[in-house]
Amino acid sequence: GTTSGGGGGAAGGATPGSAGITRAGGVSPTAGAVDASSPQTGAVRGVPFIAITEDWRLRGRMMISGRLTDALNKREALAISDVTWGPPDGSSPLEPAPGLKSVDPYDLIMVTAGEDSLPPLTETEQSALKIHKVEYDVALELPPYRVIGTIYLNPGSEPDRLLDRSSEMFVPVSGATARLGEVEVSDPEVEVILVNRFYLRGVEQIDKRTGLAPQKLPGAPMGGTSWQDRSR
Repeated sequence: GTTSGGGGGAAGGATPGSAGITRAGGVSPTAGAVDASSPQTGAVRGVPFIAITEDWRLRGRMMISGRLTDALNKREALAISDVTWGPPDGSSPLEPAPGLKSVDPYDLIMVTAGEDSLPPLTETEQSALKIHKVEYDVALELPPYRVIGTIYLNPGSEPDRLLDRSSEMFVPVSGATARLGEVEVSDPEVEVILVNRFYLRGVEQIDKRTGLAPQKLPGAPMGGTSWQDRSR
């Protein structure tokens, strides 16, 4: 088959503008314009990324400085280059989208973060970061997607707090896999998926090995005695 004929491919017949993907899956000529009035600090570099929207999978390079999470959480349009796009389930090949020059983080449901998206951390720094966090294995519902992985939260926070409004728009999920129905849409070589909390509709603690809620054991619930138990 041809790569761009008759609308058969993901980008068939579409002519991307110079801006971002709209929530309907099309492209808006103004919504994703990069704001040059607030330049990012540090050296800007092109970080490889894969992003999934409601209708598209995008692959390319995102021009950022520092951590990808921090760049996305600024909620400002980001310059992108070398972009290809296609259906999120991989049902047809990705096709070049040379006109797609920027993307609005609000339109991205998930972004994969490779190792080169983070500034180097020593093992001591990485350990210190995790020591002060509580680890939870969770299933996240971002219709029509489902993400299973591990999140790290501050002590006293429960996983369903991710549904609350927060300045942190994207949350990293480690050891993560993302599915659209039975189809795995995440890259198996990527360890971390950044999930847009604005699309989050459900959070469930699970056993990551089975993908199911953990079996409740007799006695005190996980996390110690609750006030309900004390009142019995």
